[in-house]
Amino acid sequence: MTPAAQLKTCCAAAYESSFARMLLGDSFHPGGLSLTLHLGELLALRPGARVLDVASGKGESAIGLARRFGCEVVGVDFGAGNVADATARAADADMAHLVSFRQGDAEQLEFADGSFDAVICECAFCTFPGKPAAARQFARVLRGGGRLGLSDLTRSGPLPADLTGLLAWIACIADARPVAEYTDYLKGAGFDVTVVESHDRVLAEMVRDIQGKLMAVELMGGVNKLDLAGIDLDQAKRFAKSAAAAIRGSLLGYSLIVAQRP
Repeated sequence: MTPAAQLKTCCAAAYESSFARMLLGDSFHPGGLSLTLHLGELLALRPGARVLDVASGKGESAIGLARRFGCEVVGVDFGAGNVADATARAADADMAHLVSFRQGDAEQLEFADGSFDAVICECAFCTFPGKPAAARQFARVLRGGGRLGLSDLTRSGPLPADLTGLLAWIACIADARPVAEYTDYLKGAGFDVTVVESHDRVLAEMVRDIQGKLMAVELMGGVNKLDLAGIDLDQAKRFAKSAAAAIRGSLLGYSLIVAQRP
């Protein structure tokens, strides 16, 4: 297995864990479903539109978009467990007629050219080892005039040492890029960037919520270890504290980008 494949597999396993669900809830990204629906408005989603949700996780965004806009949503996720969970959730929500999920790799999407009216990718692009390849795949599967909605962590300078390593990859921090670099990837794939919005506040709120949940874990059970790739509770708490400081110092942020294929 290549290093890139190992990283994808490790991150997928972490996102499928019960601990990740406990910390992050149903939406594995800052802003939750509210920001997803805002993204749907910017993409002008409508009944009959076909949408691809890349790195769809447990299916919260896909189901929410289909319910609000009446569009058909296909979710793709690297983790087989996430795909199974999301499929079950769509059935339980009586949305399986509009929402479906499959396993796949963002850098090698198995869809025909021009298959979708819109593509969304939330808090995941920064984790892809091959970002230019993923951007090209987004453009390829979109029809002419189709729109891409991307939301992701951003950084404005070098990260401190305690925000690197495996936990940083799992938390979508290790390879966060300046927002201008994300737009350059999209422009390089042929997109016209039409909207860039800062949503740093929702990232700060998410980290504060995670800090509170980590404290609750410690208080409730005196847990010494968390079953997340060997990461212990003290390490997770230190990491969250450092991330909060980086957000306060404007080193880390969260941005939403909309781009259109000509």
